This record gives sequence, C-alpha cells and structure tokens, in this order.
Amino acid sequence: MLDAALGLVEEEGAGALTLRAAARRAGVSQAAPYRHFASKQMLLAAVAEEGFRTMGQAMRAASAAEGDDPLARFRALGLTYIDFATTHPAHFRVMFGRAAADRSAYPSLQEAAGETFDLLVSAIADCQRAGLVRPGDPAELALAAWSATHGLASLWVDGQLTGRAGGTLDDLGRALAANTFLGLAPR
Repeated sequence: MLDAALGLVEEEGAGALTLRAAARRAGVSQAAPYRHFASKQMLLAAVAEEGFRTMGQAMRAASAAEGDDPLARFRALGLTYIDFATTHPAHFRVMFGRAAADRSAYPSLQEAAGETFDLLVSAIADCQRAGLVRPGDPAELALAAWSATHGLASLWVDGQLTGRAGGTLDDLGRALAANTFLGLAPR
C-alpha cells in the first residue's frame, strides 16, 4: 500500500490519493486498505513516517562516515537531506506537504520527524563544543540551517532552479552548507 500510495503521489500528487486508488494500484480489493488504514490521512502519515525513518537512517550513516570531524558531520547531514529529497521526491512531498501536516495526530510520525531533526541539533551542539559554531540554543540554530537546506531541496525538487543557478545540485548544496556555516560561525 505504501508503494502504491507513493506511486500515485509521484504521478498525480497527494490530492489524487485515495484508499481505493491505492488499492487498485496495489492489486488488492477496495476493502483491503481499511484493515490497516482508517483514512487517507493515516496512509499519508505512514508514508511520511517511512520517509523520515529512511532519511534519518541515511543521515546517520553519512554523519558516521565523517568520523570525528563535527563540521564534516554537519555538512554530511545537509547534503544527505538534499540527496534524499531529490531521489525520493514523492516521500519528500508527503513528509512536508499539507496533506500530512498534522503530525500531532500520529505519534510515531511525530517521533520519526523529531528524531531526524534531533540529528541536526546534535550536530550543531557538537560544532559548538568544538568552537566552530557560536553559542546559542542549538535547536534554534538548527532550525535556521534546516530552513535553508529545505529551501534548496524544495526548489530543486519542484524544478524552480532550472536555468537560474549555476553548477550541479551537489555544487549548490556545498555552497549552501558553506554559507550556512558562515552564519553560524562564532563572531
């Protein structure tokens, strides 16, 4: 069902997703989805949760691969976020779209999203301890970094950077990380 829902979102957008359409696409009876999902919102929440868990796993692996360098771990988190958005655009759109916006109704989704954000907060705190990021609330600083990274990822996924910015997505991501870090650096 999750794969069917993702396929529909990718091809037609979240607005076209219904439990019946997902059932048809999955090749099951129209009643089958209701055994697992009481509503379209519940199915979207499950898709979003799967996205956060997959992205979080990739971000943890990328960060760990950078060893003891807190700045490299911080950069790896952002680049992995952008890579996830561009390689999993349907997941990304569901995770951050209006259709699944009320995370408070889905505790496991809220937990998965929070764990992913906490990776960035921890990276900021590590950079602060190393003297690479200015003092302040790490969650507040992480929100600024996340907003910039999310903006680039969203612009790329939605095709808004075509012909407007030079370089590859990797180049843009590295430039964003460098410029974001300049804003977070100690004064």
